[in-house]
Amino acid sequence: MRATKRLAALLLAMTLTLGGCTSSPTQSQTAGAESGEATAQRFQDKPLEGRTAVESALVLSEKYAKLSDQNAALRQENQRLGTDNESLRQQVASLETKLKQTQKELGEANDLLIEMLTELNNWKSNILGFRGEMRQAAQAQLEALLKVLEILGGQAEAGAIGHKHATTLTPDANDVAVSSKIATPLRREPNGAR
Repeated sequence: MRATKRLAALLLAMTLTLGGCTSSPTQSQTAGAESGEATAQRFQDKPLEGRTAVESALVLSEKYAKLSDQNAALRQENQRLGTDNESLRQQVASLETKLKQTQKELGEANDLLIEMLTELNNWKSNILGFRGEMRQAAQAQLEALLKVLEILGGQAEAGAIGHKHATTLTPDANDVAVSSKIATPLRREPNGAR
């Protein structure tokens, strides 16, 4: 029944169109008619000859039905794409939140690593300074021991003692040579004679 109503409406439109004015357009209508002709030619069937109005109406009715189906399919596709688009927008919003949180955490981790590196460098300098202090303390103890030995009347060569304890005083071979030069006192006789 719906198809017959469409067909009747289409036949009426075709009858009015085919039986319409055949006079030429006036000059005021010429500009609008030229653009209208291009549009009208787009929608006209090319082989109109040999068809009756009923046949043309049936052909146009079939085309209308196909276009209606295509329109419905395109609307469904558009609706599906709109739903997908909304879903993707929600995902983007969620991911942006996670990205901001991750960037914040990375910034905090970077600051922590910089602080740890600073502390490590301070620790290294403290340890190396402590090693230097330990060497100086060992050198001072050795010199004090040599003086005590000399006072007690013993004879000790500071160079031999320096060589013997070189690894304690200076781990570097070049430092051993320097420390042995520094640690060589003058020989004195016991009882204060020089």
